[in-house]
Amino acid sequence: MKSPSDVVKAYFDAWSTKDEAKVRGTLAPGVRFEGVLASVEGVEACVKGLVHGMWKVSPRMTVLHRFVDGNDVLTWFEIHPFDKAPVQVANWSHVEDGLITHIRVTFDPRPMLEAR
Repeated sequence: MKSPSDVVKAYFDAWSTKDEAKVRGTLAPGVRFEGVLASVEGVEACVKGLVHGMWKVSPRMTVLHRFVDGNDVLTWFEIHPFDKAPVQVANWSHVEDGLITHIRVTFDPRPMLEAR
């Protein structure tokens, strides 16, 4: 079984290549996502949030650092909204049995919301 760090790395690798199938493969069926702009439950809702949300407003993402504490992994990364400065994001993922069961995300959404 993959370590929590490996699972979260696979999630972000799939995100950066916009591979929906691989993102799905890292998420538990009942995964919960809690974020600044939305809170959803289930694989399809989480993937939809990426595909129709983040992937549309930010063409790329850069992982800066990953911190691991048992089954919890905090990933510090930047999203790069079109023609705007990078936005710093903290993603706290909880992994059980090789799948992400809970994601909590925080960032300042103002640059993405301004002049849409």
